[in-house]
Amino acid sequence: MSEPVRPIIIKRKKGGHGGHHGGAWKVAYADFVTAMMSLFIVLWLMNTSKPIQEAIGGYFRDPAGTAKKVGTAQTGSGENFTVTKENMSKLKEELQKAIQRTINFDKLKDHIDMTITPEGLRIELMESAAGTFFQSGVAGPTDSGKEILVKLAEELGKLPNTLSIEGHTDAKPYTSTTGYSNWELSADRANMARRLMQQNGVGPKQVTQVRGYADQRLRKVADPEDPSNRRISVIVQYLVKPDGTAAAPAAPTQVGAKPAAATPVAAALIPAKRGTATPVATKH
Repeated sequence: MSEPVRPIIIKRKKGGHGGHHGGAWKVAYADFVTAMMSLFIVLWLMNTSKPIQEAIGGYFRDPAGTAKKVGTAQTGSGENFTVTKENMSKLKEELQKAIQRTINFDKLKDHIDMTITPEGLRIELMESAAGTFFQSGVAGPTDSGKEILVKLAEELGKLPNTLSIEGHTDAKPYTSTTGYSNWELSADRANMARRLMQQNGVGPKQVTQVRGYADQRLRKVADPEDPSNRRISVIVQYLVKPDGTAAAPAAPTQVGAKPAAATPVAAALIPAKRGTATPVATKH
């Protein structure tokens, strides 16, 4: 008996890859591309100007733009910075940093004091015997006085806070046949400081008071004729806090009372326009 014919089975294999390799290589490639992009960004930033670097850094620090930045390239030391009793010390630190870039650091550092008072931040420019900011008996500032006032104006003009400017003299009597006295001299110096600051950054309505005290508020009561009694004071006044409560009012100052201990700082200035002070009668 013959055997049955077996069917012929033909198996054909499909050509192509040997199997599925997965997507792990895509992840590795993506990491490589990201690393290269980061490298190129860093290389680009290293060759950009400093303002651009600070602006980009400020964006990553505060993408929403809601933080109160002090001292950035975009805002300086005052923009978006509302001074209250709680953060006045921060403004003091920023101003100290700003004025430490002066050329006359060693010469002026002992003649500038910053003190936080109930009224606000008091910045005092104190005279020396030789006349650091104002010559004796002269209402117009010296070159050093102009430089300091211009620098303060550039920084304080960025603040929303109002300012008061005071003029003080020592107890030496002013000799004049026209009736011009220490009262007029102190007021003229304060007003001269106000005019110069408003020409260099301070807003037209930012200064709310200009005061001339003559020798009625001596810095050194025990030595009424000490040169440091001759001074200009700029007061950065507190603003109402964001929660609607007002800053504490200034405590009354007794005439002749000695101011609180102040912190000496160095003065920093950007060269100002040179001008000629108008001399008045000589003070003896």
